[in-house]
Amino acid sequence: MTNSQLLVSIVDDDESVRESLPDLLKEFGFASQTFCSAEEFLASDGMSQGKCLILDVAMSGMSGPELQKELNRRKIKIPIIFVTARRDEALRSHLIDEGAIACLFKPFSDAAMLEALNSALHVD
Repeated sequence: MTNSQLLVSIVDDDESVRESLPDLLKEFGFASQTFCSAEEFLASDGMSQGKCLILDVAMSGMSGPELQKELNRRKIKIPIIFVTARRDEALRSHLIDEGAIACLFKPFSDAAMLEALNSALHVD
């Protein structure tokens, strides 16, 4: 399977992230779809189509960690890469303990995102 066949879902309430992150993923060869809220993601077919989820921690409405819990409750297994502006190592450790692949602090490097994606999708 090529990277372009791997659809990455992005859930972030920051419009600038929803506009810029797909461009970065395209450079890496990944297809992407964006959602402005956890609720919009849950109401879509993104859960069944996406092979990885890039998820903001702090959003209005349902937070990223709350979405992670909801997906676990529904027994939906999708690798999650959290992104957050809050530099909190305890939060990062907690999210990874709950099953996230990575938690990147904004602004993150292109290399850090690619490494997290490769880990989540088992791509070399």
